[in-house]
Amino acid sequence: MTLSDIGSAVDKVARYTLFTINQTPVTFSSIVMFCIVMGLFIFLSRSIRRILIGRLFVRFDLREETRYTLSRLTQYTVVVLGGIVAFQFVGIDLSGLAVIFGLLSVGIGFGLQNLTSNFVAGLILLFERPIKVGDRVSVADTEGDVAEINIRSTTIRSLNNISIIVPNSEFISSTVINWSHGDPKIRLDIDVGVSYGSDLPTVLGCLRAVAAEHPQILKEPEPIVYHMGFGDSAWNMRLWVWIDNPKQHRKIRSDINCAIVNKFRENGVEIPFPQRDLHLRSPLPLPLMDQNAVKVAR
Repeated sequence: MTLSDIGSAVDKVARYTLFTINQTPVTFSSIVMFCIVMGLFIFLSRSIRRILIGRLFVRFDLREETRYTLSRLTQYTVVVLGGIVAFQFVGIDLSGLAVIFGLLSVGIGFGLQNLTSNFVAGLILLFERPIKVGDRVSVADTEGDVAEINIRSTTIRSLNNISIIVPNSEFISSTVINWSHGDPKIRLDIDVGVSYGSDLPTVLGCLRAVAAEHPQILKEPEPIVYHMGFGDSAWNMRLWVWIDNPKQHRKIRSDINCAIVNKFRENGVEIPFPQRDLHLRSPLPLPLMDQNAVKVAR
C-alpha cells in the first residue's frame, strides 16, 4: 500500500457522513474540528478569567464576590460563543442549533432535570449571592468554607481540609447555614451547671468576668448571664456572648469553656456531675403460716 493510498483512505474516513442535522452532513473530520475549536475556547475562557481576577479587577474597587461573579459570567459567555463558532465552523448554522436544542429539551424532559436544576441554581447563586466564595457555611452535618462556585456544583473546603462537592440545587432547595452572610456578628450560648450550694452572686460574677477577659468577645452587645432553671442536681446557667468572626466560633467556645472551669475552681464554685440517690429498704418479715394449714397441706 502506497502513501497515496493511505492518504486516500484517511480522507475517505474523514469525509464519511456519520449523521445529518438539518440537511447538513456531520463527518468525522467536522466532529474533530468542533472538539478542537471548543477546546481552544475553553482554554481561552479560563485564561481570560485568570487575567480578569489577577490583573484587571484588582485595579477597581470591587468586592471579592463581585469580581468572582463577573469573571465567572465572562468565562461562561466565552464558552457559549465558542460553541456557536464551533457549530458554524463545521457548517451547522443557527437553525441547526435550534434543532439540537429541541432535541435536548426532549432529553431534559426525560432525564436531565437534575442537571438543569443545578445549572439554574448555579446562576441564582452567582446573581443573588446567598453564598459567596470565602463564606463559612454548614450543609447537613458538614461545616466549611466555600472555595468555588461552578455552574453545576459548589466546592466546600471542610474544617478537615477535605473538598466536598455539593450540587447547587442543595443550596436553593435545602436549609443552609451561612455563618458569614450579612452581619458577621453571631451570638454564642454557653451552658453550664453549678451546684445548689454555690453562692449565686459569685457564679454570676465569674461568668461575667470570663466574658470580659476574652479579647474576641464584643463589648457591644454586652455579655448577659441567665439563670435558666433548676435541674436535678444543678442550677442551669447560660452565658450569652457576641463575636464578629464566625469562623472562630468553635475555638472561642472552647476558650470560654476552659476559662469557666478555671474561674470556678479559683472561686470555689462546683460544677456537679449527675447524681442519683438510691434508698435501700429492709425486707418485710414473712408471715408465719398457720400450723393447722401446714398439717392439712401434709
